[in-house]
Amino acid sequence: MMIDNVPNPESIRVSSPFVSAIRFTEDSGPEPNRPRTGVAEIDRDTATTPPRRDRPAAPDTGAERSPVPVVDPRELTARFEEEKPGRRLSGPVAVVLTAATLAIALLALWQVFRPLAQGSKYYLIYFLAGVLPLVFLAYPADLRLPRRLRRPRTDGAGSDGPIAPDPSGPSRLDWALAAAALVGCLYPVLPVTLFGGGGGYDAFLDRQGLLVGMDVAMGTVLLFLLLEACRRTTGWILPAVCLLFLGYGYYGGLLPQNWAVAHAGLDFGQLVDAFYNSDSGFYGTPLDVAATYIVLFTIYGAVLDLSGAGRFFVDLSAAAFRRSRTAAGRTAVASGFLLGTVSGSGAATTVSIGAVTWPILRRAGYPAERAGGMLAAAGVGAILSPPTLGAAAFIIAEYLGVSYLRVLGWAMVPTVLYYLGIVLSVEIDARRSGVRPAALQAGSAWRLLARSGYHFASLFAIVGLLVVGVSATRAVVLATLLAIVLSILDRQHRLTPARLVAALSGGVRGVLAVTVVCAAAGIITATTTKTGLGPQTAALLVNAAGAVSSEPAVVLALTALLAAVALSLLGLAVPVTASFVIGWVIIGPALLGLGVTAPAAAMFVFYFAVLSEVSPPTALAAVAAAAVTGGRVVPTMWHTLRYALPAYLIPLAFVITPTGLGLLGIGSPQRIVVATMITALGVAVLAVAAGGWLPGVGPAGVPERLLGAVAGLTLLWLQPVPVAIGTVLAGVMAVGVLVRRGSAGPTGGTRAGSPAPLRKEQV
Repeated sequence: MMIDNVPNPESIRVSSPFVSAIRFTEDSGPEPNRPRTGVAEIDRDTATTPPRRDRPAAPDTGAERSPVPVVDPRELTARFEEEKPGRRLSGPVAVVLTAATLAIALLALWQVFRPLAQGSKYYLIYFLAGVLPLVFLAYPADLRLPRRLRRPRTDGAGSDGPIAPDPSGPSRLDWALAAAALVGCLYPVLPVTLFGGGGGYDAFLDRQGLLVGMDVAMGTVLLFLLLEACRRTTGWILPAVCLLFLGYGYYGGLLPQNWAVAHAGLDFGQLVDAFYNSDSGFYGTPLDVAATYIVLFTIYGAVLDLSGAGRFFVDLSAAAFRRSRTAAGRTAVASGFLLGTVSGSGAATTVSIGAVTWPILRRAGYPAERAGGMLAAAGVGAILSPPTLGAAAFIIAEYLGVSYLRVLGWAMVPTVLYYLGIVLSVEIDARRSGVRPAALQAGSAWRLLARSGYHFASLFAIVGLLVVGVSATRAVVLATLLAIVLSILDRQHRLTPARLVAALSGGVRGVLAVTVVCAAAGIITATTTKTGLGPQTAALLVNAAGAVSSEPAVVLALTALLAAVALSLLGLAVPVTASFVIGWVIIGPALLGLGVTAPAAAMFVFYFAVLSEVSPPTALAAVAAAAVTGGRVVPTMWHTLRYALPAYLIPLAFVITPTGLGLLGIGSPQRIVVATMITALGVAVLAVAAGGWLPGVGPAGVPERLLGAVAGLTLLWLQPVPVAIGTVLAGVMAVGVLVRRGSAGPTGGTRAGSPAPLRKEQV
């Protein structure tokens, strides 16, 4: 995403789909005749303006503040997510879309309990046949078309502009592409013989490796329709990457044969056969995951959202920390963790928590850029946190042939360490920057739990069902049913039949873009499998590390570092799911070849694929946070990196040493405890080095911060000697901060020149 696309922060006013109102008042207490509801409230008309970029925030004098212009968080979410925004349809087209998405949802639910007898690939054909046509109806082409194919504009802007801003609905070309997609997807199960092709599903499978002309033609149509669907939903880069792999498969035989990446070459028919009629192409593992796991978890998230869970999670976060000095920052972090169970998207979670907590953070004295970094890091943590990890986590379970519960177990300790780093950074910022206390008038957390704590029941149900051996698909369906039943306890958010249809339809629509990305990823995996590109690239990566040193430990560390850089760069260009698939088939073999276990290699690739959402220069979550807070984009990105630092370093820890497997919960209890404790110390020391403040002591100077950075990095090498060195360096850093404090005198908890604490405000 180009940074220039960020809207003018002065034209943004925040509203939230979760919390209907926040009101700011002074110490005079709550307004008369306004009953306390026990939850935080936001009044959009009294929200306040973020500080201008060209001057620091003025002290709070209680004077009247100008209102902040409003934008719908859903619009921000669509703008800054990996997927491009879809059309807002109405009328007959909306009815058709709702009916189609409802049919897909029912098919996915049916497949859980009554799988189609012909097998999973047969189901995937029908699933893709339902999804792909809807993409052309729900997402605009965003291209200039000949006038005769363009629908008349209804917004008074003329008829020569691009289609995307036109809310009138699909064009004639969109309907034609949708029809072609339906035919191309259903061709493998077509029971009619057509020009030597067709003949039904069994006949199509029998022609694997021997496709007739009609098979190749229909496969080619589906290939380019998938590329166009990817372009509409994610932009040009992923289709370009797919075409690059396609060109490599076709022209690779022309490369000099002494090159490591050269191969014998494949003709176009062989490539189409690999894409269309094999288990590693369009209908491979990524699409299987989208059609079985992701769609069900997306429906679950939609049901949970409509049942009021999102608002409850934000209210609970505010209530839990309302008496803390760092209540504003803690509320933002806790809200990000809890809302991740609803959205599962970094940008969406960032916008949702930012809409609610940014006014609180600003009133507490957080600069816009620092608050934006905190919001983005907390939002991205949603993809890394159990029980609903990002889509790539389900692909890990399928690739490695393990249960989803085991993947959740691998993510537990890294998640705790990730949020430990964020919380420490929040505490450090509060003391270093002189953040003002903010009393959140949010009622009792225990009372809120007693009234609405049932929202946790479905989350616990997923984990409990997985523990007793229920499959992930059945567990999430049963948890969804539980959430629907429990919604009757809240009259305002009760899931009536109409709202249930909306949840099912919204859940399926939310997976349209992911589905086409997963299907298009089959182009990459099939080409890699056919040409042997994965092992060849892995050999190049290992040889590059081996050119520096022949020591195995050094080669592994350098390979992991090069892999991290490569995955980070890859994630800047393509969505998380595609980034993981490409990284696994290209970079995964390099780590596996050096003795890294499959769980460690898979989670390593997963983490760096996810971190693309906070990695400059794209950093979609950070850009979204900057749009909410009105802060400068680039400084917001750097603050996000500081908050998310543990997520970049911890994956290296569980790859480069055997002890690091303890961070994934693998090994003896002693290994797990030792690895967790040492890494937690490393995360804490790195937080001090990055934030420049040792809690309970005072500010750290440049020498102490440099010592802390070296100590933290050394501690992550989980071997006795590096751990001993890192511990000594951390101790020296602490002594240095103590000496600095003694020479500078008492600090009083805030640095010199920081604003004095002001009066508390009630939220």
